[in-house]
Amino acid sequence: MTELATLSAYGELIEPLTLKIQRLLPGPVDRVWAYLTQSELRRQWLASGQMEMTSGTAFELVWRNDELSDPPGTRPEGFGAEHRLESRILELEPNRKLSIAWNQGEVSFELEPAGDKVLLTVTHRRLPDRAQLLNVSAGWHAHLDVLATRIGGRSQTASFWDSWSRLKAEYEKRLPA
Repeated sequence: MTELATLSAYGELIEPLTLKIQRLLPGPVDRVWAYLTQSELRRQWLASGQMEMTSGTAFELVWRNDELSDPPGTRPEGFGAEHRLESRILELEPNRKLSIAWNQGEVSFELEPAGDKVLLTVTHRRLPDRAQLLNVSAGWHAHLDVLATRIGGRSQTASFWDSWSRLKAEYEKRLPA
């Protein structure tokens, strides 16, 4: 079997407090790139926010996770209906790589053609602690599940927040303390 055939939906620690998670998505690359960089498409699976596609440019991401599924499920305690993050583009290679600032950390999105599909690798570096690692692991997993559904042209059937809560419990068991 090839590595792509055995790709796990779960993220993995590639160094302490650095998560890597991958998805094999329907191509072509420019369509997946649009879902990463265009506010209206990104809003459908992650967060809205206009980006000027230039390294060093600041932008804001706005999450409204209740809008990702119908019904949204039960929002966990401590999460609001909206979340905002000031960010900036750190690295940009169109249709290949986008790295952005994420609080004190960094998130990179890398795209690699794989036949008629695209391998998306998300790496979240410099998470501050285990609690954030668990939240982010469940978050990326749930958001990438929504992306795979949207980009595949299917309707979202799973409740976002219920999926997130289940995934957080699973990552608590999977990732070393």
